[in-house]
Formats: sequence, C-alpha cells, structure tokens
Amino acid sequence: QVQLVESGGGLVQAGASLRLSCAASGRVYENYVMGWFRQAPGKDREFVAARMWTSRDIVYADSVKGRFTISEDNAKNTVYLQMNSLKPEDTAVYYCAGGGRGPKGYEYHDWGQGTQVTVSS
Repeated sequence: QVQLVESGGGLVQAGASLRLSCAASGRVYENYVMGWFRQAPGKDREFVAARMWTSRDIVYADSVKGRFTISEDNAKNTVYLQMNSLKPEDTAVYYCAGGGRGPKGYEYHDWGQGTQVTVSS
C-alpha cells in the first residue's frame, strides 16, 4: 500500500502562485504514476495534470494548461504542482493520486487527504 501526503495549499490572491507537493511512501513501484485532481464545492472531481503511463507524456486539463506545471523528483517519490496566475475558479481541494495511468480518476487506487487552495479575487 502507498501513502500520499499533500502539502502547500493556502489562501492567495488572484494572479499569485502556489506550489503543491505530494510525497509517496510505502510500496511505491517503478513507473508509479502520480497525478493531481481537484474538487470545487458543489462540483465533481476533475482532472488537473498527470503523466501518461503509456507514452510518459504529461497531460493537463485545458483549464490549467499554460499556467500549471507538474514535475517529479523520483529519488524522493514526490510530485509537485506549480500553479501560476491563479484564478478564483482554481479554488478547490487539490488531491494527489497514485497508481493510475493518466487523466481518469477511477484508475487511481491511492489518494491523498487533499489540500485546500483558495484564490480570492
């Protein structure tokens, strides 16, 4: 089993930046894919960014493309989400997920506890 712990959320003004971190521990296997999802109040969980298990390409949701960047430190089993030019509509609980294959949330079997990101206008 893998444990995922997110950090880095907070309250910022529109236009600011935040960097989220997610550290994986436990039975992390080779090519373990970690991605980011988010859920805003009253809305369904949506995909944000992840590396595709097959092609190894990184994919982003259209809503964050050009503003958010996912990166990895394989030595630390940690994935980061650099969020720039934040908008109020980015306000959500951000979840790190592991063990998936791309942008489909149901494919992931490990989830973090979530970290709140609030962007004020």
